[in-house]
Amino acid sequence: MIAGNSDELDETHEINVTPFIDVMLVLLVIFMVAAPLATLDVPVDLPPAKAEPQPRPSDPVFVTLQADGSLLVGETPTARDELGATLDRLTGATKDTRIYLRADRVISYGEVMAVMNGLREANYFKVALVGLDAGEAK
Repeated sequence: MIAGNSDELDETHEINVTPFIDVMLVLLVIFMVAAPLATLDVPVDLPPAKAEPQPRPSDPVFVTLQADGSLLVGETPTARDELGATLDRLTGATKDTRIYLRADRVISYGEVMAVMNGLREANYFKVALVGLDAGEAK
């Protein structure tokens, strides 16, 4: 053995990051290609909506479903089977009068549809659903 031999390789304790960078670049390319394919666009040519808020009549007819399930026409409690007769009395049997239907938020959709069916059976087809504006909601 020669004491001053410098031909021996020194050990290095460094991580070779080149394979890591190669893997990351491959993953980047895969995600760049796959991302646009993951979003589905359904081409639809929608017509523009130009709905203007309709002016409220001077004496609107409100049909109200309260949280307890009771039905009011105007401020008068009404049985569901008497809805058509009560509306005829209030509107003078004018069937093209717009009826404003409002319901408490706890009322089920089925109950609202039952009242709308009652309006249809009474030949009142102009029904407007009343809700809060987004600015008025809590």
